[in-house]
Amino acid sequence: MIGLVLVTHGRLADEFKAALEHVMGPQKQIEAITIGADDDADLCRSDIIEAVNRVDSGDGVAILTDMFGGTPSNLAISCMSRPKVEVLAGINLPMLVKLAKVREERTLPDAIAMAQEAGRKYVTIASRVLAGK
Repeated sequence: MIGLVLVTHGRLADEFKAALEHVMGPQKQIEAITIGADDDADLCRSDIIEAVNRVDSGDGVAILTDMFGGTPSNLAISCMSRPKVEVLAGINLPMLVKLAKVREERTLPDAIAMAQEAGRKYVTIASRVLAGK
């Protein structure tokens, strides 16, 4: 099973984990790392590495971050030197639900691609959808 590590500004990671479990039920091999404005970057990087170690069963780890270029994403990217670790920035709930659904049977590259597609698919402007545009 692909492990999941959510790394975000503030408590967003905790809330994404709670929302995922509300929709999909309790999840295994998932960790939430929150990055505060005054947190030490080296300690946060260590927290991410430890979380990756805890959720990795050998099938790989997807680290999901809130915004590419932000501190959480940059810290996560610095952890990609180990094999079978990928960072997907721009987390949203559809992307997370898709990962939860496919992470037992898909490879890490396939699961990441499917999650990215789901994340994009569900970003919509409601008035356009309702108008059939």
